[in-house]
Amino acid sequence: MVKYLNIVHVHLAQYNKQQGEDLTEKQQKPPIRVKMKIGDIEFEIEAQEDQIQTAVDRILATVTERLKTTSLAQVAERPAPPPRAETCKGVIQKLWEENWFNEPRGLGEVHTELARRGFHYDRTAVAHALVDLVKDNILTRIGKPRRYQYAQKRPPT
Repeated sequence: MVKYLNIVHVHLAQYNKQQGEDLTEKQQKPPIRVKMKIGDIEFEIEAQEDQIQTAVDRILATVTERLKTTSLAQVAERPAPPPRAETCKGVIQKLWEENWFNEPRGLGEVHTELARRGFHYDRTAVAHALVDLVKDNILTRIGKPRRYQYAQKRPPT
């Protein structure tokens, strides 16, 4: 990435020389700063208002050329992260889909299993999600208050 920033600096310096302007002779407005990110390449340009468009165009042309020469294998190196359920209820529903609730499970077991899989929800959130799934007729609740066990009421389709 440092290579790309050096290229940006060189292109800006060349552009300023081509313009032949002595920045001290001209009354200056404050420079404009532009930050851009294209893929893994980040760059920042600081120039006068009348120079920004040309500088951006030149940098984009350079980046485009570099990307054309980069093999697709290098671009596709990083695999996309696996999709994750976004809600506590969604994660518990995935457990249900995997038939994890074939045998009755307590709140503590469910909470521990979620944590083992990398989902660190508050215990009360897990309890509320379990109650919601009971109301949705996905799970059933067995036992007495504060010792409920949750089991699969119907199989996943």
